[in-house]
Amino acid sequence: MGNRRTYGPNHEDPVRGYADTAMEFPRLLALLLMLLDWTHPGLLSPLRPICDLRVLNHFIKEARDAEVAMKSCREGCSLSESVTVPQTRVDFDVWEKKNGLEQAQEVQSGLWLLQQALNLLRTSVTNTALHSHIDNSIRNLLSINAVLRSLNIQEYTPPASTVALEGTWRVSSATDLLQVHVNFLRGKVRLLLLDAQACQQDVS
Repeated sequence: MGNRRTYGPNHEDPVRGYADTAMEFPRLLALLLMLLDWTHPGLLSPLRPICDLRVLNHFIKEARDAEVAMKSCREGCSLSESVTVPQTRVDFDVWEKKNGLEQAQEVQSGLWLLQQALNLLRTSVTNTALHSHIDNSIRNLLSINAVLRSLNIQEYTPPASTVALEGTWRVSSATDLLQVHVNFLRGKVRLLLLDAQACQQDVS
């Protein structure tokens, strides 16, 4: 039968092993980020710049999973009140005219708004099957903030009120909130990480 290789019960398939490792990488790194957040909350640059987009892709996947779970929910899955969320549409002409600090502040503001909204959603939802999805989403937002700090992006100071924030709108549907969450990660967060100066320096 030629040189076809077989793998017995005591021999690991290297292709499958590689795939499993690739799947575990984002989750392990996310855990590391959270541990750094908890043990060194004031550290601006906890480790080398984190420029691997597989981390963000993992967070986007979990955000999509939460959105799908919410869409299939029939009871105990509504927001108790409307919430302020960031605009997700990207006007590239406007975005590219902003400097790195302005782009970072826009993303950090959006992440903060989403965290506040998801915290409210967590207390509003009575469907226990959704709680783990919402909890994951909140933890992932905290991890993204840790990624930004690894890129030497200044820590964000939340405003006293959301009234003065630009580029926001309000949603009253839990499904709309989770859709905004997905689109914000896929759009402005990804753009910021792709263009991060620390990552450009890391590549060079």
